[in-house]
Amino acid sequence: MSEESERLEKQLAKATADLESVQSAAADAERQLSTFTSSAFSADGSVEVSVGGQGEVTAVKFLDGKYRSMTASQLSDAVLGTIQEARSHHSRMVRDLFEPLTRASAVMPELPGLELDWDRILGPAADALPEESYPRGANDRLRDEIDGDEP
Repeated sequence: MSEESERLEKQLAKATADLESVQSAAADAERQLSTFTSSAFSADGSVEVSVGGQGEVTAVKFLDGKYRSMTASQLSDAVLGTIQEARSHHSRMVRDLFEPLTRASAVMPELPGLELDWDRILGPAADALPEESYPRGANDRLRDEIDGDEP
């Protein structure tokens, strides 16, 4: 076997091990996501909202009886605002959990990171962050380059 063939085989073995590592990390992240919960409190401390793995509302608690002195509009604003905050927090946490998987391979930089379906991962919480907050994939960067070209 030639020196070049041996070098390529070693590089392929490293890339395969790297891929298996990324696949394992992705499976671990998905398992963590299935049990993930996050909570947020309204600014006035009257409401607590908890969300589950895909940003779905799992609990709404009214704290210290403060809701009794609130108008319907104030209570509605507190609940809806807290749901949005809980989903936004959830999206940031999930993004941070999965972001390392979107990076190019350290062993073979020419191998891009995973392209993730953020809508599938985040579910309803996918809309909680502006698009530019999500890790960008190679296809997104290419699309930006094409869109940016002047005719």
